[in-house]
Amino acid sequence: MLWNASCRCKGAMTYFKEYWPHAPEHRLSEGGTFIVTAGTYCKLPHFRNPERLDVLERGLLKVAAEFEWRLEAWAVFSNHYHFVGHTTEAENLSRMLGVLHAKLADWVNRLDGTPGRRVWHNFWETRLTHERSYLARLNYVHQNAVKHGLVDVATQYRWCSAAWFEQTASRAQVRSVYRFRTNRIHMLDDFDVETER
Repeated sequence: MLWNASCRCKGAMTYFKEYWPHAPEHRLSEGGTFIVTAGTYCKLPHFRNPERLDVLERGLLKVAAEFEWRLEAWAVFSNHYHFVGHTTEAENLSRMLGVLHAKLADWVNRLDGTPGRRVWHNFWETRLTHERSYLARLNYVHQNAVKHGLVDVATQYRWCSAAWFEQTASRAQVRSVYRFRTNRIHMLDDFDVETER
């Protein structure tokens, strides 16, 4: 039975609360290109200073390489990160992020003297199957620090791929990706970002 969110029948909202999934369903049976977002538990800013952001970014890039994911765009923040990546084995995404999150949680909890504290909440992935959708999401991730008001120009934000992208891609590729508008992209990205400089 389908339920409409505007339904006010007694019991309908109870149905929503009892049966609405608390986590996204991950369908990763084949390779492809994905956009992935992961957030900290309660959106807490565990990675709020440059040292912690450095560790988060290095950890993401290292673990992605170990699991043979080719990242094409990434941005890491105090309480979440995004990446666009390609893989031939998408079923290893949960395992890859499990390794990354366990290592980062252990490290940050040792720094804060809070062993066992829950650091990560969940992740969400979308398989990108259309070129326009793919290019728009590449731009979205490159420009995400601007969206969050941290910098005026994406290349000024140290913990994202914008500067790398502009240095390694051709000028035509950069122009092509940056011309895609991102204001119509529907993504889970309602994070208030805190950063100590």
